[in-house]
Amino acid sequence: MSIITFWNDTREQSGKTLTSVAIATRMAIERNSKILLISTSIADTTMKKCFWAEDNKKNNFLGTKAVNIAVENGIEGLLKLVTSNKLTPSTITDYTKVVFKGRLEILPGPIGTKGRSLEGNIEDFKKEQEYYPDLIRMANQYYDIVIVDLDKMLTTKVKEDILKISDVNVFVLSQKMESINRYIELKQMNQDLIKNRCIPVIGKYISNYKYNSKNIARFMQERKEMDLMPFNLLYMEAAEEANVADLLLKLKSVKDKTDENYIFMECTLNLTNNILKKLQELQMRMRWKDDTY
Repeated sequence: MSIITFWNDTREQSGKTLTSVAIATRMAIERNSKILLISTSIADTTMKKCFWAEDNKKNNFLGTKAVNIAVENGIEGLLKLVTSNKLTPSTITDYTKVVFKGRLEILPGPIGTKGRSLEGNIEDFKKEQEYYPDLIRMANQYYDIVIVDLDKMLTTKVKEDILKISDVNVFVLSQKMESINRYIELKQMNQDLIKNRCIPVIGKYISNYKYNSKNIARFMQERKEMDLMPFNLLYMEAAEEANVADLLLKLKSVKDKTDENYIFMECTLNLTNNILKKLQELQMRMRWKDDTY
């Protein structure tokens, strides 16, 4: 059982959430594993829109369109169970939305309580977010793989706690110097979450941009090019139209290696395999340490 966290430490829009969605979906397609994808974003329906159309529209407390009541109560209900010590691992699945039965479930981020003021919902979130690490630990006892989309709005402590309990941290960079330099800075600090457990990936990648994968690898003094999550128009449209799962299943049949959709699918598969490989390496390292004592 493993925890994989997708994160970024800058303000740049790197495509972190859509990268986590693509990998969770591809992993569920390729493997017979029970996977939970968790959003920690407040009032952000990006993840939910990838799989379900908005069917009971109403304004949420940040002024955008909310999801239906069943979904918006999911994460809030679980966090309340954590605070009252009533949460059990098997209970979590009662609050999720199913994409592939027995393989992929989604836990969208909190939307807020209907009828409650903006200030009240924000205060509730500030209090409840500290229980995310406990919720993730509990989920890890029930699911084979827990994938977390880490939001920048969480407190520094909560973000650090989630990264520390994660087996693999996927740092999603943008093709901008601010994001690249921040990753280099973190790596030079020799933090364990970068040195041993991190996989860098370039999100929303455009091949003909100045900072392409080769130039970034050279600038960062990496021995090999990093993983890529190419910008793909069909995927972006599917993410707005609740069609991600169907699209990835359909694109598996593309065989033309020059087709941008084939390249997109190859990149998602490569990143999926590299994450699983990193998990295996870490597990072997832990076994070796246990055997030496």
